[in-house]
Amino acid sequence: MGILRPFKRLLPKRLRKSYQVVSIVRMEGVIASGRASLRSSNINLSNLDAPLKRAFNMPDICAVALAINSPGGSPVQSSLIAKRVRSLADEKGVPVFAFAEDVAASGGYWLACSADEIYADPSSILGSIGVIFSGFGFHNLIEKYGIERRVYSAGENKGALDPFQAEKAEDIDRLKSVQKIIHDSFKELVRSRRSDKIKESDEVLFSGEFWTGAQAKELGLIDGIGDLNSIMRERFGNNVKFKEIPLRKSWLKDRFGIGSVANLKGYNNHDTIIDCAIQTIEERLIWSRFGL
Repeated sequence: MGILRPFKRLLPKRLRKSYQVVSIVRMEGVIASGRASLRSSNINLSNLDAPLKRAFNMPDICAVALAINSPGGSPVQSSLIAKRVRSLADEKGVPVFAFAEDVAASGGYWLACSADEIYADPSSILGSIGVIFSGFGFHNLIEKYGIERRVYSAGENKGALDPFQAEKAEDIDRLKSVQKIIHDSFKELVRSRRSDKIKESDEVLFSGEFWTGAQAKELGLIDGIGDLNSIMRERFGNNVKFKEIPLRKSWLKDRFGIGSVANLKGYNNHDTIIDCAIQTIEERLIWSRFGL
């Protein structure tokens, strides 16, 4: 199709297409690795690479729209996806627009920054530009019940931050140093993508705080208020056609939010139930940070 595009003007008007196409790629859920995961809504490069390629290769394309609804997750997957979007956008010369739905926070905002322009609803939640680690400490609990914790490792730091042992200051310092490196990468991405649009200090923007869409616009974190349909028609005309690129999901995933039969093979039923329960709790905790 690309070879024939320069010759379209030679065709009779009745044979020419009178519209342009906006490809839509949905990025919905927690950002986490694992193609064969039992989680129903993971966002990762394995799941998105093929849809992104199809989106940018759509005939008569004028733009790619990212519909984002994510509270964040893996910084590595966030970075990989954002880099893939930019690589394809630069290669194809196609503009990218991000649209935050309920939330585009933390890694979700990282994804949004891969776009040339970012839009949101006035009540969308955006920001949370930071890095977090959370867990539990059970050492007092097991002492109360006379349980002895035994750990054997090769490497003095292999058992760092074991939830069944008391915290060590040096382990916390080591964790914070790693978090700082990741946070610096996040900040650098925001600075490079938003550059002269940012209207607040680093202390405010990179504190981990989150804001509504209306507030994010005032801070320069987004370009405007609006929904995907309206903004794209405003930009490219009322004849624009929307082509949503589907993510491949099994019938069981669509209906019940669990992995396909193929994904469940090799799992003990008891292990599967526990795994699903733990993953569901983890996901709900991430979403609940933003009141969702």
